[in-house]
Amino acid sequence: MSPSSKERSFLARVRNALPSLHPAERRLGEFVCDFPGELASYDAQELARFANVSKATVSRFVRRLGYESYEAARKHAREEQTTGSRLFLPTSSVSKAEQSLASNLEQGKANLDRTFATITQAEIDAVAEAFLTARKIWVIGFRASHPFADYLRWQLTQVVEEVTSIPGAGETLGEHLVNFHQDDCVVIFGLRRRIALTEQLLEHAKESGTQLVYITDEGTEVDPTPAWHFRCHTLASGPLFNHTAVMALCHLLVMRTIERAGDTSRSRLRRIEMLNDRFEEL
Repeated sequence: MSPSSKERSFLARVRNALPSLHPAERRLGEFVCDFPGELASYDAQELARFANVSKATVSRFVRRLGYESYEAARKHAREEQTTGSRLFLPTSSVSKAEQSLASNLEQGKANLDRTFATITQAEIDAVAEAFLTARKIWVIGFRASHPFADYLRWQLTQVVEEVTSIPGAGETLGEHLVNFHQDDCVVIFGLRRRIALTEQLLEHAKESGTQLVYITDEGTEVDPTPAWHFRCHTLASGPLFNHTAVMALCHLLVMRTIERAGDTSRSRLRRIEMLNDRFEEL
């Protein structure tokens, strides 16, 4: 197996191979793309039956992906199953209603414990200080990361004046990236599924001399590029990622920023409330 093959995720290998597969193999590949949890959970004969192909087709298929055997492919799929990807949930896994609430709450608590076990108070304080001393804070998020970027920006406006999330509707990235300054702080959310240019954004922020905060899920390896890289656990007992830890981290960062701002923060909050009252915002 080539080094480049090892680095690719299981689903990336399947998608990359689809155009060159024979019809039966392509049908199997498309099935696996929709239900990779089936490969992680069943043996080759069972998978062949589910996809309506022969067992020989399954064998040829995994070899085309660069695996030595079906078990090697299955092992890789199982490893990705632990990342929480909703696609890896087997279709046969259906919890009873009375079990669903408990299992989701337990998973959320476990994600919080695993996430904050690797985050220190010193790191939180350092990011809060970077927020307070920055000329401007830029918050970036695409796809699933977009609402978290907007949420963090909105909360930070309670304590800092110059904070914006980019890009806005109809705007290009370049219109904002050109304004990055060494006295700025940049927060990039890189939750699954990350866009292809995430690495370029990280490099540009670093080259601009900014204080860089990177917030991802646990599926991303520790990145040395940013000053701070927070990896939030998102494992779920159902078909959606559990973002409890992401929201908790955003809340903690903003609350610590408000605390460290002291009287300045309280004065700003009072002025905000006065203006809300003046304009009759409830």
